[in-house]
Amino acid sequence: MLYLFAILVALVSANNRTRPSEVWTREQEIAAGIKLNSHYSPRPQDYVKDEDVPSALNWCDKDGVNYCTMSRNQHLPQYSGSCWAHGAISALGDRIKIARKAQGIDINLAVQHVLNCANVGSCHGGSVAGVYSWLSQVSKTGTGISYETSQPYMACSSESQEGFCAHADWTCKADNVARTCSTFSSNGGFCSELKQFPNATISEYGTISGASEMQKEIMERGPISCGIDATPILKYQSGIATDAGEGVDHVVSVVGWGEESGQSYWIVRNSWGEYWGEQGYIRVAFGALKLEDQCSWAVPLSYTAPENNNQVHCYEDGSNCV
Repeated sequence: MLYLFAILVALVSANNRTRPSEVWTREQEIAAGIKLNSHYSPRPQDYVKDEDVPSALNWCDKDGVNYCTMSRNQHLPQYSGSCWAHGAISALGDRIKIARKAQGIDINLAVQHVLNCANVGSCHGGSVAGVYSWLSQVSKTGTGISYETSQPYMACSSESQEGFCAHADWTCKADNVARTCSTFSSNGGFCSELKQFPNATISEYGTISGASEMQKEIMERGPISCGIDATPILKYQSGIATDAGEGVDHVVSVVGWGEESGQSYWIVRNSWGEYWGEQGYIRVAFGALKLEDQCSWAVPLSYTAPENNNQVHCYEDGSNCV
């Protein structure tokens, strides 16, 4: 009953705003059994001194190096309210790139794998902490989230009727985790799941809030995923957004912070494509848009990469990995 009531409250709230909320409430997360924190190592908020936090830091341009992964567009190939998955996966991808010292080809993780299997959200919204909670459990099996190249983003989930979503199966089965196709069907081709595939796992995760905790976490371990009030920024083009905000209805990733004319701001990557905002990014004033209310982080454990000598060597048609 609590879960149904939370959904009703969220829907009523969404109807009073200009856009539907894509973020579950804490009550919904708890009702769904999502564990908000699972960590064992010392947290930056507990050991980093306030005076050691710099006035500016940007992982997309840190000492002349770009540690940020690709910008994404959650609304193609059709509209989807899957920001919660994009924000979490973008921040985790950045942390893997940081661990690799920005060397080698970027690793881009499969948001569609999350939509197919995580059960902590859908194309109609999800949990800020849920992606990492799910991936933490999956990681214990020894195989984590697949890469974009074996499960491309299709902007669909099982309940979605948008575009072509209703005409395909998006349930969590093997070929909706990682797959490939051999050749044209007219030539006898087939599509099948891959039993072995590049993937990434995490060791721990947690939730934080407040500017100080956010800065220390980002400074020490990389970008984080945060909720935000997106209603005031639907038509944002450039500059520092200063609207106070009313409630969290969207999820983004925060890659750093800066200061301009005495105004401190967060550097935020959105998932609305690079046509929006400042090449897909927005600067948000400290304390604005509810950005500091609800954030999550995860620590990479393993990932498939040449330097780790753990590459997956499948044939072009994947037949030796089926």
